[in-house]
Amino acid sequence: MKLIVIDPGHGGSDPGATYQTYKEKNFNFLISSMVRDRLLSKYDVKVVLTRDSDKTVTLKERTDLANALKPDFFLSIHNNAAGGSGFESFIYNGTIPKETVQLQATIHDRIANSVLKKYQVLNRGRKRANFHVLRETNMSALLIEVLFVDNASDLKLLTNPAFITDMSTSIADATAVAMNLPLKPAPPEGSLYKVIAGSFSKRELADDQLNRLIQKGFNAFVASAVVNGQTVYRVQAGAFIEMENAEALVERLNKAGFETFILIETIAPPEEPPKPEPEPDKGHPIAGSTILTAAQMNAYVRSVNPKAPALGALYLSHSKRYGISGDIAFAQAIHETNFFRFTGDVKPEQNNFAGIGATGGGAAGASFPDASTGVTAQLQHLYAYASTKPLPDGDKLVDPRFSLVQRGSATTWQALNGKWAVPGTTYGQLILKHYERMLEFSINELVKQQGTLQSTKDNLEIEI
Repeated sequence: MKLIVIDPGHGGSDPGATYQTYKEKNFNFLISSMVRDRLLSKYDVKVVLTRDSDKTVTLKERTDLANALKPDFFLSIHNNAAGGSGFESFIYNGTIPKETVQLQATIHDRIANSVLKKYQVLNRGRKRANFHVLRETNMSALLIEVLFVDNASDLKLLTNPAFITDMSTSIADATAVAMNLPLKPAPPEGSLYKVIAGSFSKRELADDQLNRLIQKGFNAFVASAVVNGQTVYRVQAGAFIEMENAEALVERLNKAGFETFILIETIAPPEEPPKPEPEPDKGHPIAGSTILTAAQMNAYVRSVNPKAPALGALYLSHSKRYGISGDIAFAQAIHETNFFRFTGDVKPEQNNFAGIGATGGGAAGASFPDASTGVTAQLQHLYAYASTKPLPDGDKLVDPRFSLVQRGSATTWQALNGKWAVPGTTYGQLILKHYERMLEFSINELVKQQGTLQSTKDNLEIEI
């Protein structure tokens, strides 16, 4: 099993770059901790931090520790200051093996093609320098400068939990590719110990807790479950096969001020090997008819967000002109707007229900004069991907990015992965999952009103 040493720059009496109340050492430790957690949770690897808290560690102590452990890779994580903006990486400017050069290229370029592109971060390039941690380590070593703490645009990203999560995930996954790390094996039959840092009846409360966890350096996500007929939103901070590992995380969370509990679930080994990945353009077609009524679409979204606008009729009527499944397009809008709560860069008054032109990093994207135009723009953008035909006779082009799409390049929802959203490797699947839940909700409502309709449900099931 390979060993990686991660070095959170500065710490303790050495704050690193400072700006207003912000200190580089805190950003370094937050990102380093999340990179470690991602590597340990997904890959078969050992990870050691040169500092596990806000304490002073000299440069010599860091490299001495690394040399004593003899890891396969040393990764130092920093943030910049004093005139500039963007992301850059460094390797030693002296004699180094070709392997180190290749590691830098792989990690840097993968981060550039994912999170830098998503948030429109300046790529300052792959560089060399005579830094102590690069010069005095006996293994391949890379130093990353994530952003500039004294640049307003960079600081806005560094204080955005979504960016920190995306950057940490990208660094970890890029490192795994560069180091050829194997994925963790499937868990054996037995119990899975999930660490839950809060259970809420409202999604927005769970999201608030998630942001607090991320800001404290913990990896987590929100998962919904039905308990006694009611939907609850659990904030999961970890899942372990061994109870003592779950208890160790609980102890760390408790010290950080979070109340937690362990949820025990039974797991079983897979019955058969996983099936090969489908071809990129195979899946559920974008073109198709609309199954749900406008009232059913509106009822579903308002079951989550009572203040959501009633847009079902617009999706139902406009989608017919383009031959697109209007209810799945509605599910896409739910995914993009977080149930029309508009918790991202796009604001409600823009009538931009599919994030057209919202490429991250504060870019709000396109605006439309009314909801009808906004829905039409979304459907035209889908039409551009799914068809090579001209717009229907008499229809005015309102999608500002229609001409940027390679016509007919994505005829299924799954094929939008990496096209509509970058990297967005499961973008289409997430839209279809919303659609599946909307179907189930509508069926359950019909069951309440008319009795069992199991045969109808069987006819409406889709394959994700």
